[in-house]
Amino acid sequence: MEVGDSIKNSTVPVTSSFQRQQPVSEAAPMRKIILVAAIAAGVQFGWALQLSLLTPYVQLLGIPHTWAAFIWLCGPISGLLVQPIVGYYSDNCSSRFGRRRPFIAAGSALVAVAVFLIGFAADLGHAAGDTIGKNAKPRAIAVFVVGFWILDVANNMLQGPCRALLADLSGGNARKMSTANALYSFFMAVGNVLGYAAGSYTHLYKIFPFSKTRACDLYCANLKSCFFISIALLLILTVLALTIVREPETTAAPDQDTAAVNKKRKIPVFGELFGALKDLPRPMWILLLVTCLNWIAWFPFLLFDTDWMGREVYGGKVGEKLYDRGVRAGALGLMLNSVVLGVASLGVQVLARGLGGVKRLWGVVNFLLAICLALTVLITKMAQHTRGHYAAVGGGPAAVMPPVAGVKIGALTLFAVLGIPLAVTYSVPFALASIFSSNSGAGQGLSLGVLNLAIVIPQMVVSVASGPWDEIFGGGNLPAFVVGAVAAAASGILSLTMLPSPPSDVASTKALTAGGFH
Repeated sequence: MEVGDSIKNSTVPVTSSFQRQQPVSEAAPMRKIILVAAIAAGVQFGWALQLSLLTPYVQLLGIPHTWAAFIWLCGPISGLLVQPIVGYYSDNCSSRFGRRRPFIAAGSALVAVAVFLIGFAADLGHAAGDTIGKNAKPRAIAVFVVGFWILDVANNMLQGPCRALLADLSGGNARKMSTANALYSFFMAVGNVLGYAAGSYTHLYKIFPFSKTRACDLYCANLKSCFFISIALLLILTVLALTIVREPETTAAPDQDTAAVNKKRKIPVFGELFGALKDLPRPMWILLLVTCLNWIAWFPFLLFDTDWMGREVYGGKVGEKLYDRGVRAGALGLMLNSVVLGVASLGVQVLARGLGGVKRLWGVVNFLLAICLALTVLITKMAQHTRGHYAAVGGGPAAVMPPVAGVKIGALTLFAVLGIPLAVTYSVPFALASIFSSNSGAGQGLSLGVLNLAIVIPQMVVSVASGPWDEIFGGGNLPAFVVGAVAAAASGILSLTMLPSPPSDVASTKALTAGGFH
């Protein structure tokens, strides 16, 4: 069976309500695809700062650990609403500047606004009447939450159109779509490395001396400085890409009557989105289910990884020096994770060939994820044991003792190994969605919005449930990590047992090389 035939047989039927304008030009040169993919480095720089530094930061502003997860609800909610809406309107945009570029430019501008609000939240809160000290700062929290929501909305405005533009520039070529998504994943890793490296460096604020104020201590000033660098990188990459890269020309939608009906709807995107879900074949539903379980597994760790290092591994409390050292160590671990992520992103095809196809790769990395999340319990217990032994032999209070070298090495190794399954999560589903929409005549933006449902819905569940769930078992992070390990194992089982098998290992290898699987 040829690759093109196998992909067509696994896609949804072409319906008039799901057809959109399609690029008619040939695939763009690789240098232009690289320029657009590089925007991911700027976007992910900001995400890395969010994941590594903002959970401790919100607790310093006075938000309890139990409620910190609710702050992160804005990410999945904005992803649920913004990505499909932006995807729909970018599919149908008739601006003279292009379909995708206006949304990418607007997203970058909103990121700049959001970064200012987050970075200066403590200063603005103090100017509005917050007191200096360890007590809660309600005005600073309000400014931070507004900025945080704007940042997540802006990031979702950027990522969907960027991936859709990459698919447009691929000109329907499955191999180039696969390569474009691998490059996007690679630049995400580059952004992660830069973000986590900046987050782990404690004297970055000296580059911007004005960042340290009476209301903004060293930790806050360093976070503010990191965001300054982040927005500069994003704006430079965005301007370069939007200036140099021209979007391919498009043909009109084939069904004008359907388009006219869609324009009369108040919010046409949701009808399109649910229509797309209705028409999905069984293999795509399985893909969405595996992706959903993947993110139930990933999100607790991505949300609380540095907090876990500061709280459980280092045994510190929020605001204490030992906790801060743990957070910095967690940022280093995330940087190692990103290095492995970048290498693995470029080697996904090789890994799939070595394991006998995409189906086995998907299952194996999910089991690897489950094992790593389960090991967080072992590492935590080892850290607690060494602290207790240190206190018992008269070495001083356990509260001031950092973990021994073996525990730190184990935790950092775990961070690094997790880069392998993360590379698969960041590339394979998106490449498949792009190929599926290209072969079915669907709009790239809307199709990626369908896939995004399988990502944001579990994030919303985890954001709501993880805080109270952890509080039931004592207020730590391990209960959510254990649930994640179970979800990862379930996704691995579904990958190996329910995903349709390719006709042969050779066909599977060819399908992955072309950018898709059955």
